[in-house]
Amino acid sequence: MARECVITGKRSRVGGGYSNRTRATKFNPTGSKRNLVNIQKKTVFVPELNKKVNIRVSAKGLKTMKKRGVYQTLRKAGLVK
Repeated sequence: MARECVITGKRSRVGGGYSNRTRATKFNPTGSKRNLVNIQKKTVFVPELNKKVNIRVSAKGLKTMKKRGVYQTLRKAGLVK
């Protein structure tokens, strides 16, 4: 299973791993660096369904659920009907 947020769709990215010293001297480039997303395994209770749901969600996705509500957010993501 990939490290991906079920709500926001965020996944890891590959970016430059250059330090400021490397930029200044153009010497010893460090190559690519993988930036991982902050994925959490959470069990959330959905009162509308009266049951618990296990999800892999990013920290941003948790904030979204808190703002919009658990049921509405998971329904929009296609995880519950």
